[in-house]
Amino acid sequence: MRREDPSVSSWEPELKELRRREALAEKMGGEEKVERQHFFGKLTVRERIDLMADPESFHELGKAAGVATYDENGVLIDLVPSNFVFGTARVGGRPVILSGDDFTVRGGSADASIAAKRNGSEQLAAELRLPHIRLVDGMGGGGSVKTIETDGRAYIPELKGWQTVVEHLTIAPSVALALGSVAGLGAARIVTSHYSLIVRDTAQMMIAGPALVSQAALGDVAKEELGHADIHTRNGAIDDVVNSEAEAFDRVEEFLSYLPTSVDELPPRKQSGDDPDRREEELLSVVPRDPKQAYDMRSILNAVVDRDSFFEIGRDWGQSIITGLARLNGFPVAIFAEDPRFYGGGWTADACRKLIRFSDLASTFHVPLVHFEDCPGFLIGKKSEEEATIRYGSAVLAALGQATVPFACVIVRKAFGVAGAANKKPGSTSFRYAWPSGDWGSLPIEGGIEVAYKADLAASDDPSGLLAEITERLNRLRSPHRSAEFFEVEEVIDPRDTRRFLCEWIELVQHSIPLEPARFGYRP
Repeated sequence: MRREDPSVSSWEPELKELRRREALAEKMGGEEKVERQHFFGKLTVRERIDLMADPESFHELGKAAGVATYDENGVLIDLVPSNFVFGTARVGGRPVILSGDDFTVRGGSADASIAAKRNGSEQLAAELRLPHIRLVDGMGGGGSVKTIETDGRAYIPELKGWQTVVEHLTIAPSVALALGSVAGLGAARIVTSHYSLIVRDTAQMMIAGPALVSQAALGDVAKEELGHADIHTRNGAIDDVVNSEAEAFDRVEEFLSYLPTSVDELPPRKQSGDDPDRREEELLSVVPRDPKQAYDMRSILNAVVDRDSFFEIGRDWGQSIITGLARLNGFPVAIFAEDPRFYGGGWTADACRKLIRFSDLASTFHVPLVHFEDCPGFLIGKKSEEEATIRYGSAVLAALGQATVPFACVIVRKAFGVAGAANKKPGSTSFRYAWPSGDWGSLPIEGGIEVAYKADLAASDDPSGLLAEITERLNRLRSPHRSAEFFEVEEVIDPRDTRRFLCEWIELVQHSIPLEPARFGYRP
């Protein structure tokens, strides 16, 4: 029998062609464009993926996709790769979908045929029920007017595949990073996420760039004036700002560590080595006796939760409410607390918007909620009325009522008015602990005495003396121990025991956390 020549039957020539095409893809937009990316202090998409993913864990899909040119004999001359790279990876040891725009190829625009790959990444994340990390740099799918000529027509805007992006928010964690000048659909991809980051000096986010703003006769502005990190982390469009891309990747990994891979699981417990019975003496005196004096609420949070576990989200907007993830005896929790250094902790419209979104995050991913309360009520005044604070505040109470996760509250100091009622989860029984510094009511007596006793004070020969007498009389009745007598507060505790009580609580409630879907879709 004649043996067949291996060189004839082998598929090595085709594999050689595949390796050539993959090598062309790895050149991205070419040496000059890569150098330009580095000149502006930015990494390339492939460098970003290498830093974001666990070592050697990234498996790329669609690497050879792009725009090819051939000679008259059909032999490949060159391949300009699609400017969207995606695949499966591991981050912190857990599987994710990782995708990124390649700004070195036509600035991330649709001219480089990225739409199918982008939609493929979104569908894969939804179908595999995996977290999706988006590294956004450019328009991220929007086309330029040049496509009118190249396609021979203008197209009607249509967000193909967008419903998948939205549906994924109810399935698995979605994280987006603004790593360059991001506009249009790219900006929408940033904010349609559970957590977003922007790099301070090398990234901007905007609806439209300076040229379009100028064309619309809205002034000549630089891209930094439209989309600087300070603008969008203060208005809540982006959650947090970092100083480098490497810092952004670290924060993404940390954020994901508090959440389950999908809504089908509970958040993972992480052994902390921190004694659940640890007591901090500073908690005994951290709250001033003067109700008008501020203090550092974050020092309380850090003293109670597992050491170095508090991961704050949205620090620069809605600043009268602090929100963040943390751990208690290794179990993830979602914490919110009033910050008395901003409006005395009063709920503003922005703070309420921030808290609604945070509550929805906790409920979506089965993370128990803990409230450290020092709430004087809604911020009052003309500006608060103009900003519809009462509407957003009522929406907070609705969001907390809809939440399907266990809830606990530590009343640190004030709990007044409608907003102060968030010491208990509406519509259900929840754990509640009060510090001896607890002070509550329909409104603070400091602001309500003169209204409630207006007629008495007006008829008095010594209104100042009478006011002092009434104040002293009421103060004798406002002790939290009086409320405990009527079971209006369940426990008054030593502040130093707060960690122990909450660690016991989180152990107790684990079996009661339902894995059922949230009663509502997550809204970005």
